[in-house]
Amino acid sequence: MPHFVEDVEAIRQRASQKLEDGAVTESLGPDVEKTIEILNEALATEIVCVLRYMHHYFMATGVHGKSVSDEFKEHADEEREHADMIAERIQQLGGAPDYNPKTLLQRSVSHYVEGETLADMLKEDLIAERVVIEVYQKMIEYFGMKDPTTRRMIEHIKEEEEEHASDLSDLLYIVNPHTGKDEGEDPGTNPLKKQSGSGDVDQQRNQKTAEEKEKGKNASKKEGKPEQPRSAEPFSGRGSVIEPAHNAGTTGRVTNGKNRKKNVA
Repeated sequence: MPHFVEDVEAIRQRASQKLEDGAVTESLGPDVEKTIEILNEALATEIVCVLRYMHHYFMATGVHGKSVSDEFKEHADEEREHADMIAERIQQLGGAPDYNPKTLLQRSVSHYVEGETLADMLKEDLIAERVVIEVYQKMIEYFGMKDPTTRRMIEHIKEEEEEHASDLSDLLYIVNPHTGKDEGEDPGTNPLKKQSGSGDVDQQRNQKTAEEKEKGKNASKKEGKPEQPRSAEPFSGRGSVIEPAHNAGTTGRVTNGKNRKKNVA
């Protein structure tokens, strides 16, 4: 007789019943509906993460933003794969994946925050990943040996979420290669940060340039140097001819293709 089995015929008899349940057997216990409910919450979480990452992918602009946008897209694609895995497991358990957009945010443990700067985007994604890691750990402990298939799936997803969090942290913070400690946020992730007072850096620079030009004009007036008017440039319309300028004391005329010069007394 096979190990772990007391009565093979009894198991066969149970397996022959409710064939429409597919993978759902009595070994899963009475908590299948609870498992489906939990997985639908995980599904909503992954979908919200996909939407947030895709928004950040399209809105990350500038030199630093473009280097990060590919990371956003990669994370979005992997979150989409997670959602497909969870939806498939829900269907295997006899449930229906809940894609209702009206209740996505209510069922999701992750928030949808767009962020105004690249640093905001990275922070919101990093916070979301850290929340998901903690929640998925609790799911793993809940399923334990009651549903090892679902547990292993969540373990795989959690492992990739940890990689996402590590990637985002590396992009957001500068790490000292000698000590391995964070040295603060990378200033390149917040290029649109405003300075207090008279405006942003570009406005201050333009204002300073205008002030220097005005000071130069005022200095010229005090020294009595009149501004030299710009002479009007000759205009040549279609078919017109501009005669060349001549040196003082000479005139130049074109007659039968030859120049004849006459000194002026």
